[in-house]
Amino acid sequence: MLVGAIIGWERQLRHKPAGLRTHMLVSLGSAIFTLIPLQLTATQPTFDALSRVIQGIAAGVGFLGAGEIVRNSNEDDPEQPAIHGLTSAAAIWVSAALGISAGCGLWQLALISSVLSLLVLKALKDFGRNH
Repeated sequence: MLVGAIIGWERQLRHKPAGLRTHMLVSLGSAIFTLIPLQLTATQPTFDALSRVIQGIAAGVGFLGAGEIVRNSNEDDPEQPAIHGLTSAAAIWVSAALGISAGCGLWQLALISSVLSLLVLKALKDFGRNH
């Protein structure tokens, strides 16, 4: 939950619909789903089962992200739709990956990746607008 909170905190500060609680829950849920096949086959882990779970998480969380993307018509040019929420959708997807990493016991990868994600969200926010 901690690694999801790092991203969720930044989203919460920017007043995004998917904030702290959402990212924490996505990370926790992903970790739990990852731990289930690992615990069920603790003596002899089957990587096929784990691979299917990870694929399901990645696809399923994509639907959450799709709900975050909103398409509005541009008042200046109704023919040009404006799309919002792509970064938030990507942040939800990354939170799931962080949870999977933590669930697999790769906490260093999860922690480093969450800090890198925070860096991307904070430091590069205005990069595309200025160039």
